[in-house]
Amino acid sequence: MNGQPSEYAAYNEDAFEAAVRAAQKSLSEGGIPIGAALARGNEVIASGHNERVQHGDPIAHGEMSALRAAGRQRSYRDTTLYTTLAPCAMCTGTIIQFKIPRVVVGEARTFPGEFELLRSRGVEVLVLDDQRSFDMMRSFQQDHPELWAEDIAEDALPEPA
Repeated sequence: MNGQPSEYAAYNEDAFEAAVRAAQKSLSEGGIPIGAALARGNEVIASGHNERVQHGDPIAHGEMSALRAAGRQRSYRDTTLYTTLAPCAMCTGTIIQFKIPRVVVGEARTFPGEFELLRSRGVEVLVLDDQRSFDMMRSFQQDHPELWAEDIAEDALPEPA
């Protein structure tokens, strides 16, 4: 990726683009615009998106959907998870459980995620600060605050006076 620090040398642009497309797909379906992709080296194994609204499934976050789509893997220790938004506590726990060593995040301005926990468990976290991911999430949070609050298990935000 041109202009990025050397730490992004192993960054798989195709995998991140798969995550962005998945987020856009979720949004087009009336869902929460968070997408993820699992890659092993240059190969995108699977992608998925938040499907909580579409399937009424409380744990169908984007990262969970991508892992479900990848199916059983003998090991995840040589994979990278790409996600458009910083992982929540539930998705962070799954990343730690399966020992995924690296997470590439589109943005963390609209939701800070659990970076401290990931890093404390040895997970490398790279934040791209991708404007598309930010714009999609910010617009969704403004247009659907009740769905966003539900997704992160928070009380609905009060209506402005």
